[in-house]
Amino acid sequence: MRTAPWGVEERLAELVPVLLERLDEMTDRLVEILVETEPAYREAMAGGDPQMRATLRRNLEVGVRGLRPDVPAAYHQSHAEGARAVGRLRAAQGIPLEAVLRAYRLGGQITWEALVALSRQGDRHDDGLLLEVAGSLWRTNDRGCSAAAEGYRAEERRRSGLGTVERQRLLDGLLDGRGGDPAFARTAAELLSVPLAGRLAVVVAPVRDEGDEQLDPAAALLKRGIRSAWGTRSQAAVGVVGLGTRRLPELLAWLGAVATGPVGVSSVVEGAAAVAGAYRLAETAARTLSEGVARVVTIDDRLPEALLSNSPEIMSRLVGQTLGRLLELPGDEREVLLETLSAFLDADASPTRAADLLYCHRNTVMHRLRRIESVTGRKLTDPRARLLWQLALLGTGHHDAGQRRPVRDSA
Repeated sequence: MRTAPWGVEERLAELVPVLLERLDEMTDRLVEILVETEPAYREAMAGGDPQMRATLRRNLEVGVRGLRPDVPAAYHQSHAEGARAVGRLRAAQGIPLEAVLRAYRLGGQITWEALVALSRQGDRHDDGLLLEVAGSLWRTNDRGCSAAAEGYRAEERRRSGLGTVERQRLLDGLLDGRGGDPAFARTAAELLSVPLAGRLAVVVAPVRDEGDEQLDPAAALLKRGIRSAWGTRSQAAVGVVGLGTRRLPELLAWLGAVATGPVGVSSVVEGAAAVAGAYRLAETAARTLSEGVARVVTIDDRLPEALLSNSPEIMSRLVGQTLGRLLELPGDEREVLLETLSAFLDADASPTRAADLLYCHRNTVMHRLRRIESVTGRKLTDPRARLLWQLALLGTGHHDAGQRRPVRDSA
């Protein structure tokens, strides 16, 4: 703790709370300058990283609170550790070190300008105060810059030293269930730079052909403040994603923007020990999608399909016994009847609503439904028959309202 001339501490006790009330305004100014002058920050902010502005605001707050002469040494130590963490994150995001350090210095400049403007409001001219505080402010700023640079370079060394083989080994360990070992989990979290103690999701994207491009959205996710580790297993790209406070639908939307094939996502799980089970769920979800479909689904979206895909013998028998001779009809008629049956089931067994879904007349739907009863030997009014039809259509890939195509209005 440093001592200050008489009157300085009292005046700062008045000014610091007012500056803290203006943090949002100061942060807006800092963000405005960085977005205008630093392409890396502009890209990160445009990518929707919610932590970027929060981090900038927190750094400004540290500088403001550090103006008080009675701030304990532990506060500055905590500030340094926070700055090192920011440096590590910015290195992982690919933001140049020069831009990171400029952001810190701009924060100091904005804090200084706000202090000068505030101290000279009215008839007060706190020149002695400003001289006393100037050195402290810039020392705090320099400590932040040094700590951020230290964290940045440490992250660069870590990333350059972790090869593809080592990354894959750690990922395989998590997928095989070694996340339950605290020592392994800590090592994997540190080297993969993924927060494995928090909320996680696993992503599986099958690669059908050897020349196909593998899904690897790590860089795109990192720009949004989401850390992830990616590798391969069983002809699929596999990622372990640290969600933090983000919601699963946000991840699904980002993956959907870059997916070129089927992608399965687990439910949200807690901690490294749950990664192996989440991997199996994500793999099963991906397996329920057709090869040519560019679509992202969660296991919870595909539970009936997942049950069927895990029992291929039962699925085959269910489809054969339930749809029977309908599958043996000529191609055009078979497809029309399957689409009609799917629409009928999606419409809660209402021929009128099914006709709306199919863009055809209700009488046409009724004619097709009677044909379905005749071919399958099952009654539309039988709840068990409708359940079996639903499961069988899932097994053939026809029961998906989101993928339905209009069927021509013909008998």
